[in-house]
Amino acid sequence: MAGYGNDVQFKIYHPETKKQELPVSFEDWEQQAREQLADGPYHYIADGAGSGNTADENRRALDSWRLLPRMMVNTEERDLSVQLFGEQIPFPALMAPIGVQTIAHEEGELAAARAAKRIGVPYVASTASSFTMERIAEELGDAPKWFQLYWGKDEDVTASFLQRAEHAGYTAIVATLDTQMLSWREKDLENEYLPFLQAEGIANYLSDPSFRAKLEQPPEEDIAAAVQQFVEIFTNAALSWEDLAFLRRQTDLPIILKGVLDPEDVKKALDYDINGLIVSNHGGRQVDGAVAAIDMLPEMVEAAGGRVPVLMDSGIRRGADVIKALALGAEAVLVGRPYIYGLAVDGENGACEVMQNLLADTDLTMGLTGRARIQDIDRSLLRRRK
Repeated sequence: MAGYGNDVQFKIYHPETKKQELPVSFEDWEQQAREQLADGPYHYIADGAGSGNTADENRRALDSWRLLPRMMVNTEERDLSVQLFGEQIPFPALMAPIGVQTIAHEEGELAAARAAKRIGVPYVASTASSFTMERIAEELGDAPKWFQLYWGKDEDVTASFLQRAEHAGYTAIVATLDTQMLSWREKDLENEYLPFLQAEGIANYLSDPSFRAKLEQPPEEDIAAAVQQFVEIFTNAALSWEDLAFLRRQTDLPIILKGVLDPEDVKKALDYDINGLIVSNHGGRQVDGAVAAIDMLPEMVEAAGGRVPVLMDSGIRRGADVIKALALGAEAVLVGRPYIYGLAVDGENGACEVMQNLLADTDLTMGLTGRARIQDIDRSLLRRRK
């Protein structure tokens, strides 16, 4: 018997294996994380904008697609690898950029980065990390790593972040476009909880020479003033497509735009020398009532016309979700909340377990639907539920 999924599955089943103490299903991971986290951190991670129905819509939309297996296809040997921006990675999945991970576990992004390295999937470090991008890169070593940029008002700080990321060994820039301002998040407001105001998740700012140069006193002497400066520059609602030229002047790394949902925006992006797209509604965290990411994916792929890779996030929970996204044209997916729940439950080991199980499920589902390679997955695998 061969295959990643088989190995993971039978290691759990094997009688000599230590009794499984960690959850398997996404729902159980979330429940255990809920039991360990206070209201503020839990709802900051779990909830979305406004009513929160966009996150639910991501799931409903994924469930509306059904898989159509083919039989008598040799899938004994399976290949889950994909190539992205010149890098060969063993699985069609990345660990999505999520900020302030110390609210889930004290080791935060460092533990998550170690999990990514163990599994072999790229880790996307957030601008809003609790540790500096350099410290996270140290944990990752030679493992694949991308840097996600929250593009704020201060051009000097933005340029410095991009230069630091390149120097630290990150191989792509993920520019998030859908957070020009923070959305109306009801649970966070009820809990009066925004971790940035307690100086959590702003390590990249506090360590940045351009940011520090504009403070009257260093953060170590006046953290309140540093937090206030962060608040003033973190978001930027004045950005327009023409500003992409600024990003391109700062770095030679591939620039991937995250948070695009409208095919018209794809056409705009392609005019500005971008290298990739991530179809995403930010896991439902930014626009209440937004369309589901998976529903827009086929139109986005068509608009891209093969000129740049298209990836997708928002709602990925199980292997079948990964397969559906790939069948609709995504080159790979990004996984967010699941690994953060794993992190909350058992740190590095929990995050690693979540990703390992999801990828094992992906491998088995691919084989059971009659596909031996990621490249064999296409729209013929799907039917839309009526």
